[in-house]
Amino acid sequence: MTQHFPTRQLRFFLTAPSPCPYLPERYERKVFAHLPLADGAAVNDSLTQVGFRRSQNIAYRPACESCQACVSARIPADDYVFSRGERKTLARNEDLERRLVEAEATMEQFDLLRRYLTIRHADGGMAEMTWPDYVAMVEDTAVRTHIVEYRLRSPDVGPGELMACALVDVMSDGLSLVYSFYDPTLSRRSLGSFAILDHVIQAGLAGLPYVYLGYWVRGSEKMDYKVRFSPIELLKPEGWTLMSSRDMPAAGAE
Repeated sequence: MTQHFPTRQLRFFLTAPSPCPYLPERYERKVFAHLPLADGAAVNDSLTQVGFRRSQNIAYRPACESCQACVSARIPADDYVFSRGERKTLARNEDLERRLVEAEATMEQFDLLRRYLTIRHADGGMAEMTWPDYVAMVEDTAVRTHIVEYRLRSPDVGPGELMACALVDVMSDGLSLVYSFYDPTLSRRSLGSFAILDHVIQAGLAGLPYVYLGYWVRGSEKMDYKVRFSPIELLKPEGWTLMSSRDMPAAGAE
């Protein structure tokens, strides 16, 4: 099937069914399109706003025949009011410096990713990611993207120890968190939540209204953390809908 965008015609493709990585005994299918090199950023913006996600130079969204558990989520950054717990998370990480770097893979980042995947997602689809895979994830793109590194403040002029990373797309209406990873042994810091909260702050400072989180998957403990942020907008058939904590199911711990 095709869908018209002002810049060009895109061709969409449908994957074969495969086991769902989030919900047991279910199968997933995805619809995807290749992002064009010439105007990939604008096309990626348009697709993200209607529920797609980017992976390298591909934009995809779930197209499962009998399941609609995956729902696109974004945080409205304008006038976001941090809860007491969120303020504590920000305070616990005040000793970290954020460093915006080009989307160029480093072995230091990859080593941190491997530790994260081994402890947090050993049974996930990315568990066997290799160095070339990581390089492609970071560098194979035609959109406006960068990496934010969170490091301990160094006592000298060199960079401090790397604690967390976030691969981020800069869109016309927000920041899209493509993938984040962190030291999995520092659970008290809540580094995953911290990275999201920091990007809510950064979006506000940049005058960008949204932080895109990808998919919340109802029934998946791995993805429940996304609905802890309130308010949050979910993409429903009628469009983006603002939800409060009262509207959402109880979320598991990250």
